[in-house]
Amino acid sequence: MYKPLADEIRPDSLDDVVGQRHILGPNGMLRRIVESGVVPNMIFYGPSGTGKTTVARIIAERTNRSLRKLNATTAGIADIKKIIDELDTFLAPGGVLLYLDEIQYFNKKQQQSLLEFIEDGRITLIASTTENPYFTVFNAILSRSTVFEFKPISAQDAQRAVERAVRILNERRETPLALEEGVTERIAAACGGDVRKAINAVELLFSAAGERESISLEDARAISQRSAMRYDRDGDEHFDALSALMKSLRGSDPDAAMHYLARLLEAGDLIGACRRILCSASEDIGLAYPQAVPIVKACVDSALQLGLPEARLPLAEACLLLATAPKSNSACVAIDRASADLRAGKLGSIPRELQNVHADGTGFEREQGYLYPHDYPGHWVKQQYLPDELKDAKYYEYGDNKTEQAAKRYWEAIKPDGYPGR
Repeated sequence: MYKPLADEIRPDSLDDVVGQRHILGPNGMLRRIVESGVVPNMIFYGPSGTGKTTVARIIAERTNRSLRKLNATTAGIADIKKIIDELDTFLAPGGVLLYLDEIQYFNKKQQQSLLEFIEDGRITLIASTTENPYFTVFNAILSRSTVFEFKPISAQDAQRAVERAVRILNERRETPLALEEGVTERIAAACGGDVRKAINAVELLFSAAGERESISLEDARAISQRSAMRYDRDGDEHFDALSALMKSLRGSDPDAAMHYLARLLEAGDLIGACRRILCSASEDIGLAYPQAVPIVKACVDSALQLGLPEARLPLAEACLLLATAPKSNSACVAIDRASADLRAGKLGSIPRELQNVHADGTGFEREQGYLYPHDYPGHWVKQQYLPDELKDAKYYEYGDNKTEQAAKRYWEAIKPDGYPGR
């Protein structure tokens, strides 16, 4: 029966695991826990191919517990009950170490079915997930577990795994294959931090070599093109890339903005990119450069009409405009302050002067008395617009950019106190 090379050559010790030095290095917390012999319930969080399953197997071998493995994408309550039935029998005299892969696919009832046995120690749970456990794992499990984050493998660490795979496969051949310069580096760099993907690429290259005596750099490029992309439209990578794009625009870094825009578009996420770019125009540039909104809207409309790949051109233009434009969040702050007052119950009645004129002459104590600003010098007249309960509230403050400061000077010359609502 065929067994993938990546599974066949899994490391047998923590020293052989590539990457994860932050938790598996000499002073790493996870290493120290494993070496202590007392294994708690743990959740391994990180992308696929970063060693979560491998580390769980190594831990199981260091304990006197029987290892059971479930994948939450296919397992159900019946599978959990089978494991529970083994407890306190000769099948699991020292308890069970349960490795639950992709725990985020278990619903609340399925996860809670383990609680009793986790609490009394008969089951030690090591769960893995590619999605943020604080969003996908229920609190009852989280509160009884320690979360360890597994990070994408660097190209330098991945190259160690690639070279090991090449060495093993060459040992199995009568005539070892020679590798052109740069082949291992290319595979390691293109795997996107996924060691399994890198080893699979090596295995495919050896399988495709046939009677050839070498593997070319061109072959390595062909098998690894676009493979470095790591993206899930419903997972953390999706939201992380969108967040990084908007924060790069806000931080005025055009190069980073181009990088994250390219990541989104390479993954085909045109709609997500358009929404964040449109939002940034109002949230982060705002009144410092009001023309950004119609310009960006025009770019987004063009992108949606063009579709990919041409959509990248107007969106790149929009991102560079936003990243290099002056910034102001005064509008965002103003509406947030007003909303906070409303949520706090500060509402009040609309002043009589501002109410709809249909109420005049229907029993009210006084006529509306609204003063029409255009009838006065400077098109302004002192008048209360906010409800009585909020008449002294101040939500908007002029930003320190040229546009808003010009507006401030204009109104200071017209209004006695320079405040736009008075």
